[in-house]
Amino acid sequence: MENGTNSSSNSFNSSSNGTFEGVPPLQPTKSFWTNLLLPALYLIIVAASLYTFSSTYRKRQLAKTAKLEPWFPPHRQRDVYLSLLHLDPSEQAGSGDGDSEKKLSRVPDSVLKAALLQRALEDIKRIVQLRQAKPAFQTLLQRGSVGDELWQRLLRAEQEMEAEVKDVVNEANAFAPEWGQVIFQSANEMNQNLLIKQRMAELQDTLEAEKAWWDKKRAGIQSDFMKELEEADGKPAEEAKAAAAPPAINKKNGSSDDDAVIVEAGGPAQAQGGSGKGKKKGKK
Repeated sequence: MENGTNSSSNSFNSSSNGTFEGVPPLQPTKSFWTNLLLPALYLIIVAASLYTFSSTYRKRQLAKTAKLEPWFPPHRQRDVYLSLLHLDPSEQAGSGDGDSEKKLSRVPDSVLKAALLQRALEDIKRIVQLRQAKPAFQTLLQRGSVGDELWQRLLRAEQEMEAEVKDVVNEANAFAPEWGQVIFQSANEMNQNLLIKQRMAELQDTLEAEKAWWDKKRAGIQSDFMKELEEADGKPAEEAKAAAAPPAINKKNGSSDDDAVIVEAGGPAQAQGGSGKGKKKGKK
């Protein structure tokens, strides 16, 4: 009985092995979070590497720009304004040597406004210089005649001027509402007035030299003109003198033709007059 059951089981196993011989055994299924873990780790690693690279690059660029020489010299007008603005009379009086008579009062608003206007005037001058220099530097950079360091200096100066303009506008609005909208217009008018005065001074400096040059040129033109007039008047005068001159006299036997003509013209009259007188005397 047992032999029959064993043989039947063996035959079933052999048949089952023959039927499912090429099918791989079933594996346990992975969960959803396990499948999502690898892409998430990959994205995290890529993002971390990019962030590290960008932060390192920015730090290096900032270090380079910090080492660059500034485009403009120190802003003296801004320093003066900030010194006047943050001037504390109590500290100045406390640090004195006991001179209670000399007490510093608060800086008047008119002085602060004048200092702020001078600061805006200097900003206008620098903005004009940047606007005039940037197109030329762009052309030179495209041609490769200018290095990237000089271009970075120019861009850094533009950023500094943008921050400076915003600061001046805020300070002006603190003194008077809406003054920040017109302070740079006033500064521009002052700049144009200064340019006109400088141009007039340059012209006044060259006035004497220009006047001497013009006098010399005018004298040369007059002398040339007089020479032309003398040459033009000299030819007709010579022709008139030649026409008015008497013809050449040909003398024969010590007498001239004019004398002969005078004798011929006066001879008959004198002859008639002499004959008439003789007749009258004969009648008497």
